Amino acid sequence: MRWGILGTAQISLELIKAASLSRQCEVKAVASRDPGRARDWARRHGLPLSYGSYEDLLGSGQVDLIYNPLPNSLHAEWTIKALEAGYPVLCEKPLSANAEQAKEVQAISVKTGLSVAEAFMYRHHPVYKKVFELLESGTIGNISTMYSQFTFMLDDPSAIPASRELAGGALMDVGCYPVNLSRMIAGCEPSKVSAFERRSMVDDVLMGILDFPNGILAQFETSIANAERHRAEIAGTTGSIVLERPWQPGHDEAQIIVRRWEEDDELISVEGANPYFLEVEDFVAVCKGRDEPRWTIQDAVCNMAVIDALYKSASQGRAVTVN
Repeated sequence: MRWGILGTAQISLELIKAASLSRQCEVKAVASRDPGRARDWARRHGLPLSYGSYEDLLGSGQVDLIYNPLPNSLHAEWTIKALEAGYPVLCEKPLSANAEQAKEVQAISVKTGLSVAEAFMYRHHPVYKKVFELLESGTIGNISTMYSQFTFMLDDPSAIPASRELAGGALMDVGCYPVNLSRMIAGCEPSKVSAFERRSMVDDVLMGILDFPNGILAQFETSIANAERHRAEIAGTTGSIVLERPWQPGHDEAQIIVRRWEEDDELISVEGANPYFLEVEDFVAVCKGRDEPRWTIQDAVCNMAVIDALYKSASQGRAVTVN
């Protein structure tokens, strides 16, 4: 399966590495609006083809799948154009700039019969299989709350995450991960949310709470103006599960901490993995018709609906219902 990449985003290097580990994939081409940049980037990273526009790549007939790591504001537009050109798309998170756009992508995916996946690579890591085994076996009793954080210091004010026009901001750039994890752990969609933010051109810091109909409350913190911090804790009636590296669990080994009151922590090791490789293998299997999607495009639509509601709550200063 031959991959084509829209744009020259740094994250694309992870796809190239993942494809190099696969027996059924190769990254064939890259496109940029600057032909020279596309040519140089392809040469540096060992790709045989480059194109001076996204349209040229989509019309080339030289690839089978499209990877879309463009700025958030362009995700929906170019995912739709790729689908209409006949290509399944692995689109970087978040799928779109808002839920309305996500639904448009979903409609075209259904119309064309072509797959779209949102690139939340972390959830493919085997550590989450173990987390769900622990939860289902009652290791921490009934889940009541969870807390997660994904923050980092964005030093470059001209970078894409700092751009309102490109649909940047802490929630869109990295906060979408805690939202996705909270929904995955809860196993349902939140009925209402509440959020507070500190905003400049975009939301630099945002803290949110998701209220799920099964009684679980999930709180998260996200920022592009704090020191880098990653963490997730799922709390239940008899203990908690802690992940110190929930978004990059580990290529060599991943660890889960089980905590109970007045007992020593239990440390559980899980074999490491490259989640980008697992994501690529999973998407290719779906596109070849061997497997059903583990997370459908509806999941991406629902994630965007929660993000929309969080922004609405932060702007209005009240809890809002998720539509």
